[in-house]
Amino acid sequence: MGSRDFGRGARVPRRWGVSDTVKGTAEQYGARRDHRPLWVEEPARRHPLPDPVRTAAVRALIIISVTLIQAMVAFLCTMAGSWAAFPMVISSVASTVVATWAVVDVWVTRQVWNQRYGVVSEPSSTARALRRERRAHRREERRALRRQERIRRRGGAGQLSHP
Repeated sequence: MGSRDFGRGARVPRRWGVSDTVKGTAEQYGARRDHRPLWVEEPARRHPLPDPVRTAAVRALIIISVTLIQAMVAFLCTMAGSWAAFPMVISSVASTVVATWAVVDVWVTRQVWNQRYGVVSEPSSTARALRRERRAHRREERRALRRQERIRRRGGAGQLSHP
């Protein structure tokens, strides 16, 4: 192993694997120009489910997971003849009822969200009828405002002489 002189009398010992040349930023940029990333980040798209429905679905998934674990523990306790078998079977039955309720909650939450905010492609959609009524109401208000504005521009007192 040798040593290198850096000019001011300081001698630094040479180590194995250390390059004698220091790369500048131009060399580093040139070395990175052909570099391709492992993945390209894409902008996040909208979630496939609305927030309340997704929350209910996550809650249902957690409850179902706990229910399956309880059922497995109850089965193993029963096979082992443990004293905990009976309480575990009872809690598994109760958890099954709660899990069923959680799945129904997801379904109901989705239906309610679709009726309030989504337009279902059926003629009897509640949301579509409400939007249609709101549009008609706004259209009528705009017509009335235009009518009043026309009367004011003509210099009338707000009354027409004939209909």
